[in-house]
Amino acid sequence: METWAWVRDGLRAIAGGVFAVGLALTNLPLLAMSLVALALSPVPFLGLALLPWVTNLVRMRANLERRLAARAGIAIARPYEPPPPRALPGGWKRFRWIATDPATWRDLAWLIPGALVGFALGLIAVVIPLYGVVGISLLPLWLYLSTDWSGYGVFWPIANFSEAMLSMPQGVLFLALGLGAAPWLLEVNAQFARLFLAPTNAADLRLRVAQLTVTRADTVDAQAAELRRIERDLHDGAQARLVSLGMTIGLAEEMIERNPAAARKLLAEAREASGTALLELRNLVRGIHPPVLAERGLDGAVRALALSLPLRVSVEMELPGRPETPVESAAYFATAEALANVVRHSQARNVQISVQHVDDLLLLTVSDDGIGGADPARGTGLRGIARRLAAFDGTMTMSSPPGGPTVVTMELPCVLSSPKTSPSSGTG
Repeated sequence: METWAWVRDGLRAIAGGVFAVGLALTNLPLLAMSLVALALSPVPFLGLALLPWVTNLVRMRANLERRLAARAGIAIARPYEPPPPRALPGGWKRFRWIATDPATWRDLAWLIPGALVGFALGLIAVVIPLYGVVGISLLPLWLYLSTDWSGYGVFWPIANFSEAMLSMPQGVLFLALGLGAAPWLLEVNAQFARLFLAPTNAADLRLRVAQLTVTRADTVDAQAAELRRIERDLHDGAQARLVSLGMTIGLAEEMIERNPAAARKLLAEAREASGTALLELRNLVRGIHPPVLAERGLDGAVRALALSLPLRVSVEMELPGRPETPVESAAYFATAEALANVVRHSQARNVQISVQHVDDLLLLTVSDDGIGGADPARGTGLRGIARRLAAFDGTMTMSSPPGGPTVVTMELPCVLSSPKTSPSSGTG
């Protein structure tokens, strides 16, 4: 299984090398277009429209490089400042936004060195395994064609059968070398791209402030929506039942002397209504903060969730203590929403839940063996998880290729208290 994963990763990296070579060839025309746009920028109307349009093409190219880097395991954030409000195409505001953004000039500075490095490393990632494939195929070709295929091999020209025999193991060696080196070469290319395309400290700070502004607004909206939901549930549920309960008891008081049997019947109805109201209140409280979470912590609450699912769920916990109450609640509800998505959409049979605390980060992973193809853009559940975590400076990432598996990884910064003696694990 590990060998197949190694071969699969190598083949993907080789395909990425082909993609890197093709992308590198687009850098030079983009640079030429940018220089022309800069030269024409003083021209009224034309310059104001041309530079932003060309810059958008350059940014699209840079974003493709960031996606290629992400596939190599190197995350590169987008450093671009948000556009100003009411910035019309071809207007001064849009031109000024593009021209004063430092990321615009860092993208242009990357085009030439990025093309050279990307083309060279991508070509090497493709040529080495291709050279190996040629070596493997030379022996059957030599036998079939019965000709002198000299020129292949570092040490051995192919002029006879015994020398042709040496090309196959040599080709296998080069193919294995290429499969192993291709991911590393793409990682080196990604690291080089990050030098130019990643946000600077100042840009990172600006993006952080913008993200916190959006997060704060989302948090306020989410809290307001939650308060409205609680108010609606109280008004339509428990409050209505309590009002009805009071009326029923009042009627029973009036009838207790002249019709005791009817009064007893009304009191029995009141007792039943009080039980229903109590159940609704408990469900409402459970939706705000589950009692099992308060009593048994995240460990017990997640295991209780696992036991309630109609799937085989394995739970692995490595928590030497308890997070703060708000973080613990956010982690619980995010996990519950992820599991609800699994039940509704994944068609999975097995689910794995992992909860760990590493370097002041609470790491939660929910993976399943379902059909895959999950996309946060197509549903509100996954976006709700991301918004809930963002309120605590947390993040959610997802891997869900068609055919599965789907892996949802959630991170929450937190510190733990009340250390336990040892981690626990089990199956629910």
